[in-house]
Amino acid sequence: MSTILITGASSGLGAEMARQLAAKGHDLALCARRTDRLEELSAEILGAHPERRIAVRALDVNDDDAVFRVFGEFADDLGRIDKVIVNAGLGKGARIGTGGYAANRATAMTNFVGALAQTEAAMEIFREQQAGHLVMVSSMAAMRGMPKEIATYAATKAAVAHLAEGLRTELYGTPLAKTVKVTVLYPGYIISEMNDYAQPTSPLMATTEDGVKAMVKAIEKQVADACVPPLPWAPLSLVMKHAPLPILKRLV
Repeated sequence: MSTILITGASSGLGAEMARQLAAKGHDLALCARRTDRLEELSAEILGAHPERRIAVRALDVNDDDAVFRVFGEFADDLGRIDKVIVNAGLGKGARIGTGGYAANRATAMTNFVGALAQTEAAMEIFREQQAGHLVMVSSMAAMRGMPKEIATYAATKAAVAHLAEGLRTELYGTPLAKTVKVTVLYPGYIISEMNDYAQPTSPLMATTEDGVKAMVKAIEKQVADACVPPLPWAPLSLVMKHAPLPILKRLV
């Protein structure tokens, strides 16, 4: 089993990934801004799986220095970090040019610059270990430029997917490619704290447990990329990428 670092682990998809990965025998390094939530999650997981090792630290991914420090401290605490799941993110935003720049900037800084810092810190550890697995949580919104309030969010998720894919391309054909893996996940509609106003009434909306189950399966297989859950999102990804603009606008 491996030691897995999850950012944004205090709620939503991050917390559920922690639960499911612990149940599969993995040790955890959990970080987020809300340490009270992390402590509660750690106690819950240890209650069900007392044999697990869990380290918890506060982290705001917008603090570059803290990202590198906390990742290094986790590696020291647990001996090594086998996987890093870049999960922390924001979903707020406004239509471009309507006075919502502050919200869009916050999303851009957290979702892209924060993810860049996490990727840098993870890869420093993996290069030193000569092994590791980077998991980038993108979104189905990355498949195409999205309108209205999610325009910036979608752009950041496309950017982080390209960041991870660029790293995979860099590693290809090198000795590290055999031991350092890169996975990009494209979650569809999954109930989480980010969208807790939604209800799973649509056939496209997965529960947190089911959606994360698909994410964990892809992570453990170390696939290059995956739309999760695969149905209906894998076939829908083709529609999203190639649909003419009039059709796309009806869908979104």
